[in-house]
Amino acid sequence: MKPVTEKKRASGGACSIKKPFAISLLLLTVFSTTLLPSRPEAGHGVFNPESFTLDNGMQVVVVPIHRMPVVTHMVWYKAGSADEPPGKTGVAHLLEHLMFKATRNMPSGEFSRVVSRVGGSENAFTSLDYTGYFQTVAVEHLEKMMDMEADRMKNLVLDAKEVETERLVVLEERSQRTDNNPGSILREHTNAALFMNYPYRRPIIGWEHEIRSLDVDDLRRFYRRWYTPANAILVVAGDITVAKLKPLAQKTYGKIPSSPAIERSRPSEPRHKASRRVALKDPRVRQPSLSRTYLAPSSMTSIDGGAGSEHSYALEVLASVIGDGATSQIYRSLVVEQKLAVSAGAGYGSDSLGPARFSFYASPTPEVSMEAIETALIAEISKLLKEGVTKKEVERVKKSMMAEAIYARDSLSAGARVLGAALASGKTIEEVESWPHRIAAVTVDQVNAAAHAVLENQPTVTSLLEGEKRS
Repeated sequence: MKPVTEKKRASGGACSIKKPFAISLLLLTVFSTTLLPSRPEAGHGVFNPESFTLDNGMQVVVVPIHRMPVVTHMVWYKAGSADEPPGKTGVAHLLEHLMFKATRNMPSGEFSRVVSRVGGSENAFTSLDYTGYFQTVAVEHLEKMMDMEADRMKNLVLDAKEVETERLVVLEERSQRTDNNPGSILREHTNAALFMNYPYRRPIIGWEHEIRSLDVDDLRRFYRRWYTPANAILVVAGDITVAKLKPLAQKTYGKIPSSPAIERSRPSEPRHKASRRVALKDPRVRQPSLSRTYLAPSSMTSIDGGAGSEHSYALEVLASVIGDGATSQIYRSLVVEQKLAVSAGAGYGSDSLGPARFSFYASPTPEVSMEAIETALIAEISKLLKEGVTKKEVERVKKSMMAEAIYARDSLSAGARVLGAALASGKTIEEVESWPHRIAAVTVDQVNAAAHAVLENQPTVTSLLEGEKRS
């Protein structure tokens, strides 16, 4: 899984991201091996941010990058689609759209017009565990961005006509991205099969019938509950220091009254006892594909009766060894050597607040049947469990994980994105800063133990996507 991309809405307001940031994978584009000591030490972190908390409970993080007089200003709310009430899917995403409408102090659309007038860029995203809003502007316009963002945190006006307009935009978005895409349809059904009780089983954009039923009161309740300073994180990266930012934060966000901290309450995922199969045939499919997905621990959540979160770093290394790129085990075997597939690999993301998934996938060549590619993929998993990975492979991958983007540490937005997503998902700054040291400490025995814990004799969800002749 790659970091998500963004798309500006045609209507001129927010954008929506349909997948969470893969924090650990995004970190791969940031770390350099050249200055990493064997153990975490002061001054040897990743982004070396500074942090403070306002009196109203809002956490503020500063990532100084003084290469150009520009800043990225991001506000993250610890509320995503997995925090929606039952029967109200899509409310987090629809509210994201409406945040670009009127407040008590600004007319509808004025936020975006101001950003455009000062030559800045902006966007927003909704994910499973968080929602975020950001602008990139010259540093002299930072206070204005903070003032406007603080205004819509407290003073958003939810108008019934605006709700109807944006509802239509969201329904069209769902039609284009999901309902007209067989792969997206299958992913929705796969998620619903994999997560039997945890709210990751619901689509971020929402089910169509529930999007249609949302009303102003639903949106207002979600906004009032989650959009508070104590439930928000401000991250500013760029040509700024704590000494300069702190008085601005106190002047803008600090004037918002405090509110009680919100405890996230989500149902737990029960122990899985049966494997499931999900299949979709559609005439629009040109390239068939197959995936085999296991419920896996994240860095925050263990699996009931299964693997614990202590395996998360080893699972990151495992996914890279066996399924990341043309040098990985599965790609070499199925694509290069056996010539059964046009693509093959594996993926895992440790960054979610709830349980994660470990997936294998393959797309067969035209002359290979789905039955044959499934048999071959299962054989690769069995081989992994029998023979394991080698120390040489583990060391190669760990070095690659550090070195792939040695220069990306200078990115204006990478630190803000990684830190914001991590903090909004329940992690700490220390966990982000110590990531390379924790990866460096992973051993081959830990990788093989993690593979057995997650993959051996565990239920799976197998998904098949095939073409079908039109009648």
